[in-house]
Amino acid sequence: MHMLIRHKVADFAKWKQVYDAHASARQNAGLRELHLLRNTEDSNEVILLFSVQDLNKAKAFAASDDLRQAMQKAGVSDKPDVYFLE
Repeated sequence: MHMLIRHKVADFAKWKQVYDAHASARQNAGLRELHLLRNTEDSNEVILLFSVQDLNKAKAFAASDDLRQAMQKAGVSDKPDVYFLE
């Protein structure tokens, strides 16, 4: 099982600092980062692919206030697209 996220950020360097600081929350949700990619035509568009250990925990994390607050602090500038894939 995988979780794919796509979103735009105001400033990749600022976003990356907040993202890195939030690693323990992702780990606690059973997520393991497989890929962190940036659009070659828009370096502030970020795509993340995670392996998922527990689908329910991953969905709860994706919908959590904690993640919403971290994304706001990091400067996520649009509504993220989140997909759960198998």
